[in-house]
Amino acid sequence: MKILLVAEYRDGQLLGTSSELINFATSMGAESAMFLVGSENKLPSYNGRIYLADSGQAGEFNPDGHKQLLLEVIAKEQPQMVVLPHSSYGWDLAPRVALALKAAQISEVVEVRDGHLVVPACNAKLRRQLKPVTDNCVVTLQGGAFTPSEEPSGTPEVIKVEATAAGAVQFHGYEEAAATGVDLSKADIIVSAGRGIGKPENLEIIENLAKALKGEYGASRPVVDAEWADQSRQVGTTGQTVSPKLYVACGISGAIQHLAGMKKSEFVLAINTDKDAPIGEIADVLAVADLKQLVPILTEKLNAL
Repeated sequence: MKILLVAEYRDGQLLGTSSELINFATSMGAESAMFLVGSENKLPSYNGRIYLADSGQAGEFNPDGHKQLLLEVIAKEQPQMVVLPHSSYGWDLAPRVALALKAAQISEVVEVRDGHLVVPACNAKLRRQLKPVTDNCVVTLQGGAFTPSEEPSGTPEVIKVEATAAGAVQFHGYEEAAATGVDLSKADIIVSAGRGIGKPENLEIIENLAKALKGEYGASRPVVDAEWADQSRQVGTTGQTVSPKLYVACGISGAIQHLAGMKKSEFVLAINTDKDAPIGEIADVLAVADLKQLVPILTEKLNAL
């Protein structure tokens, strides 16, 4: 199989998702090449061909122009799979390319199992295994799902691609989202609530432990979606990315989207009734217990110090 990886360049920087794309291709045992609209001064470490279009000429965001450039590279490489990050860039470009190729599109892949692409379903409570029925397909990868254990190495062969299509969209720049609520990225200690807390009233238990530890409380997406906690408290790919000294995950199963947002925590304590919950794979300590019983005891002991 041959895979064409589409790396992302934003605000003058190559994004780290390029290493996840490379790791995905490696896990598939596939030959790969890469397409990038960026700068020759900032290329990923990669042992392969990179088709490079200058972002100064092609624009960092130019849907029509990037699609046309990518289709030209696809015509040369003839890949069976085109892979993009599951980001705003990938969301925009992937369906355009899939439609042009008349190919299947599979979004938000989190795993490869027995040759099938695995995607979340039912608000990430379930997973489905998919296999395209078209000869080629376009895929987006969930951030954090294919993080390599070691950063890729190598020097790529650069093939320059000239941008010609101007496109109908005019890109004027990036705008930072307005800061709202608490900035969890600055917290040294975070205690997060998952749907395992059971009901909104039990969020107080998590808040009390956070206060006893002199930290902040966070939440997983299901808790925020249920409106038990404010969106500004959400940790994960669609919330905040955090790297505290201590992260306490209470009733959090460990969906890829959540793990991607807190995987850089120095020490992780997970409290879950399920000893096989995915969060246990990255936790330094997994307490198999009912959080509604254990957390109040921890809080009481800490307040007594």
